[in-house]
Formats: sequence, C-alpha cells, structure tokens
Amino acid sequence: MRLEFVSPERLIAHEEVDELQLPGEDGFLGVLPGHTPMLVALKVGPMWYRKGTEKFFGFIGFGFAEILPDRVTILARIAERADDIDLARAEAAKHRAEENLAQVVRAGNEMDYERARLALLRAITRLQVSQHARRR
Repeated sequence: MRLEFVSPERLIAHEEVDELQLPGEDGFLGVLPGHTPMLVALKVGPMWYRKGTEKFFGFIGFGFAEILPDRVTILARIAERADDIDLARAEAAKHRAEENLAQVVRAGNEMDYERARLALLRAITRLQVSQHARRR
C-alpha cells in the first residue's frame, strides 16, 4: 500500500509499504493492505512501517491519518524519521521539559501543567524513537 507521511515542514515518507502502526487517540492501530477505510486522530507517539523485513521508525506529535484499502495518508503536526532525530538536542529538550514541569507543579498552575506534561512526553518519545534507529 502507498504511504504518504507529511508534516507542515516536509515530506517524511512517500513509498510502498507492507504494514504500519500508528499512535491513535484510542490506542495503537495496525494497518495492512485492504484495511477498512477510516479517519484516525493521532496522539504523541512512535510509529513504524515495514517494507519486506525491514522496519522504519518515526515520531508523530498529533495529527490525522486517512486509511484506505490501498493508501494511508498521515498529516502530522510534528513528525520526524528516527534517523533524523538529533540525540543531543532531544536529550536537552527532555532536560528542559523536566525542569519546566517541576516548576509548573511547584506553582500549582493546572493550565501550564498539561502543556509541560506534553512537552516531556514528546521529548521522551523522540528519544525512544531515535534509539530504534541506532539499534539497526
């Protein structure tokens, strides 16, 4: 099936794949050719797709996926291939997010808490995804 995976900044992937997994709002969703058509809201999380026996990993930070029997289109607010994640930058973002979350908790600001929690989740997920690329 054809995978079209884009973010506002760039094209992440445009290729034929055998299988993929997405971080849907209601849990992870596996997609194979012939899947029932649907529109899925995406949350922050890792994604992967398989071509033959090789898996490719990526990071998604919110968006939508249109799933058709022969095509999947992913429109992500934030997205990166695992190979493109700068490990030092991701570690620094995680450190900043941890500090920010601690400050928000001390201040008791509930509105900023969710924003800080999501920033930390994004940073941790990017680090996890980048580790997949380094294991190959």
